[in-house]
Amino acid sequence: MNYESIKLTMDGDCVARLTLARPEIQNAMSMGLVQELRHALGVIAADDKLRAVVLTGEGKSFCAGGDLNWMRSVLGQSRAERIAESRILAELFYEFDTLPKVVVGRINGAATGGGFGMTCICDVTVASTAARFSLTEAKLGLLPANIGPYVARRIGLARARRYGLTAQFIDAAQAERIGLVDRVAAPEDLDRAIEEELALIMAIPASSIASTKKLFNDVIGRPPRDCMDYTAAALADAWETENAGEGIAAFLAKRPAAWKVMRG
Repeated sequence: MNYESIKLTMDGDCVARLTLARPEIQNAMSMGLVQELRHALGVIAADDKLRAVVLTGEGKSFCAGGDLNWMRSVLGQSRAERIAESRILAELFYEFDTLPKVVVGRINGAATGGGFGMTCICDVTVASTAARFSLTEAKLGLLPANIGPYVARRIGLARARRYGLTAQFIDAAQAERIGLVDRVAAPEDLDRAIEEELALIMAIPASSIASTKKLFNDVIGRPPRDCMDYTAAALADAWETENAGEGIAAFLAKRPAAWKVMRG
């Protein structure tokens, strides 16, 4: 597929780079961009060698939420059309959230509306000191609907209410304090910080990345006792893989592990 609104490149066998590429409008989201992202995520998910995808924006912004021209077109739609388009956007966030790779957010600038939500679905998030964040939907008479579950999970219900109900902007330092981002770096140090995070990820086999991410998604919100059968079976499954034997052997021999690519 030839992408018009995003860029997808591969950095060797293990890392994909996914860039929102509409810098002239702060990488605002259109339905075309959403569809391209979903296609790219399918490509990334199907590559068993990949362990991580770095998500960023081109230019000075990360993502300014919805394209206002797209929003204006929604005003003329029927209710059924609005629900159908909204569901496509919801599917995008779900596919990011369940992607069996580490999603590393390189938040290079403003992240508002849907961009705030995209920050929340990243597994590891590094923000530039120039980044600013806001849930802006209420200012437009709308609400942060499709991103709501991920926002509340990331920063907690009380903070989600505060920022969703005031639409105030917060800087990168405040975003780090509330857990919206994991790490903050000066613009000139942002790529170095990303590479440091990727180096940690590269020590983990793709199979463990996929199973660990699925585990946390499956158990969140459930009482620990209700998870026991599931977690016992999940651990038994892991012990039965080649990578478990290799990981133990490498640890005991004090050598790097030679991880196997396990076909999904």
